[in-house]
Amino acid sequence: MIDILSAKGVHMVGVGGIGMSALAQYLLDHGIRVTGSDRDTSPVTELLEGKGMQVMMPQRAENVPEDADLVVYTEAVGEDNPERVRARELGIPQKSYFDALGDISQRMRTVAVAGTHGKTTTTGMLARILRDAGAEPTAIVGSLVRDFGSNYLPGTSDWLVVEACEYKRDFLTLSPEILVITNLELDHTDYYADLADVQSAFRALAEKVPAHGFIVTNPADPNIAPALEGAAGRIVDYTHEAGYPTRFPGEFNIMNARAASAAARLVLPALAEDGLRDSLAAFEGTWRRFEHKGRTGNGADVYDDYAHHPTAVRSTLAALRRKVAGKVYVAFHPHLFSRTRDLLPEFATAFGSADKVLVAPIYAAREIDDGTMSNAVLADAIRANGVDAAPATFEEIEALLSSEPREGDAVMTMGAGDIYKVADRLVS
Repeated sequence: MIDILSAKGVHMVGVGGIGMSALAQYLLDHGIRVTGSDRDTSPVTELLEGKGMQVMMPQRAENVPEDADLVVYTEAVGEDNPERVRARELGIPQKSYFDALGDISQRMRTVAVAGTHGKTTTTGMLARILRDAGAEPTAIVGSLVRDFGSNYLPGTSDWLVVEACEYKRDFLTLSPEILVITNLELDHTDYYADLADVQSAFRALAEKVPAHGFIVTNPADPNIAPALEGAAGRIVDYTHEAGYPTRFPGEFNIMNARAASAAARLVLPALAEDGLRDSLAAFEGTWRRFEHKGRTGNGADVYDDYAHHPTAVRSTLAALRRKVAGKVYVAFHPHLFSRTRDLLPEFATAFGSADKVLVAPIYAAREIDDGTMSNAVLADAIRANGVDAAPATFEEIEALLSSEPREGDAVMTMGAGDIYKVADRLVS
């Protein structure tokens, strides 16, 4: 199979994906001819088009250039995708995004940032610290980072900072010299059988760290400790780092900063304390991570967050509650029927800091609705724990949130789907 950096022309199916789009920018920077397609426009496709790349829509067979050396696809598209079918007809080799990323990781000194929560923010923080310190890293982040105006930071050194996704053990394509594990919980229940299964995936990744490498984590965490068994890399406890202040509330962001600073010291042992502190204080954050969008016509503050796991929901809302004098309104877009079903007891208690929760229809993504789980079921479970909650359509959510919250109140749109579009409309 061809190495991605040996290709002269690459076609990317689903180039609007957050990882795919960062990879596209990397390939363009390395002189590779890149074409791509997606199903719909997004801030990410607009970013690519702003950099001169044509993003073809919709996905169809004729989008595939006959002279492409390689087709890279996101896991969100199946083998029956018309462009993947056409690639097979043309005899063009195909690679998943993660296999392509693995090609790059093998060539570079890789810092992989993994974990159930916080990996996007931690990756962005780490990249900002290293950039400011002159390390010139390349970074591929799972969201748009305001500091870079992109989800991709071009670098000239041999350091690669990359967000490592655990779904389907995809992060095992990476070759980390430094591995960061922010935390570890059961998630992706459509793939992992239980927590032990998740831990086995992280253990396999930790085992890839060489003896001269490092694993930055909290080794005292009972969920993480089993994943470190048998690892050759040296363990660095990030909880011993100072709690550097950031612009973002919540203990979880302090922990993200600690993990980022610990990893940065390993890349640059002579890193100045003042420089590290200044970088974290100046870090502007990422798209959809406790992002302040503006205010409604009635003066209520509007925030948006990607949180779609109960722990992330609970932590984010607790941090928001401490900032707000008035009421907290939440519009939640559940992501996947399997996650909502399997973590329903945790979701039911995760909204305790909210005054009112509106639950949008579940974002199915790759799944099929079997009729056993719905936004109404989740709303009932939340309401049973003493929080005013109701199922609602996107139109009903927008109507209520544009009229009811007042100055001093806060609105938080949450979820891995497209609920962020409601936040955009509320402040427009």
